[in-house]
Amino acid sequence: MLGRTAQNMFWLSRYVERAENMARLLEVGYRMSLTSRREGSASEHLVSMMQAAEVDETFAAKHQTADVDTVAYFMMFDPDNPSSVFSCLQAARTNARSVRTAITGDMWESINAAWLEFSQIKPRDVRGAKLLGLLEWVKHISHQFRGALLGTILRDDGFAFLQAGNFVERADNTARILDMKYYVLLPRAKMVGGDLDIQQWTLILRAASAHRSYRHVYHDRYKANNIADFLILRPEMPRSLIFCARFVQQNLDMLSKLYGGQQDCDIAAAQLLAMVENTNMETIFSHGLHEFLTEFIARNNRVSASLSESYNFY
Repeated sequence: MLGRTAQNMFWLSRYVERAENMARLLEVGYRMSLTSRREGSASEHLVSMMQAAEVDETFAAKHQTADVDTVAYFMMFDPDNPSSVFSCLQAARTNARSVRTAITGDMWESINAAWLEFSQIKPRDVRGAKLLGLLEWVKHISHQFRGALLGTILRDDGFAFLQAGNFVERADNTARILDMKYYVLLPRAKMVGGDLDIQQWTLILRAASAHRSYRHVYHDRYKANNIADFLILRPEMPRSLIFCARFVQQNLDMLSKLYGGQQDCDIAAAQLLAMVENTNMETIFSHGLHEFLTEFIARNNRVSASLSESYNFY
């Protein structure tokens, strides 16, 4: 496979996953902002969400205040924000169009229809309950694309590049959602363990579509340690860091077998997986959740960069 084709497939999958992830981050930021009467201001929660997504500086360069409508437009529709849902779906469609002969018709129809429908939405019509409805729609079209991918494409190198992109991006997002909790609680550690603290952790679970599966595993009320454990170290949770790291390595192993040898990206993936396999929650909390997540995100980024070098994306 040509390096350019591999790059398009890898980033096609990443951009679809990122669109969903931006919707998830905005949802948890919006819901946390509803607690503003009891803690801080609504903008504080929205800014923490943008800090986790690393788009706060881009936002601050354009806007002076972070109210719900302004942040929602920035995260959903702003073409100047490279991580907005608009930018992600546009980029995903562009990548898909470049490799139409390498992906299936169902995959192309899914992403093309999603882009055409989204591009017709008027931002001024998306407020309040309608915003939450649109966020659910974004998650739905991501699931639809993923279903088309898993149900129709050959299990060859193209599949491995697509899946690697998906799980690199998903790992990044789960780490950022967890780190958002750090930003929210940093100025007021005295609230840790309180009702509001647990409510915010519950929103983190909902952002990862994990609130029901959490109860199946723990059979207990929501607890910060258990929630962090569920989203970091539980291998059966499909958005956990360890689940994503294992699938990244699995797909890179597939590529190394197809291309006849281990690459530098395989070593980076093994180091990423070792980080979550050789630890426990006591160790993570004792050294700092924020520090752990920051290092995980950095190592995950190294996997992506090394993959692009190993398979000549440029």
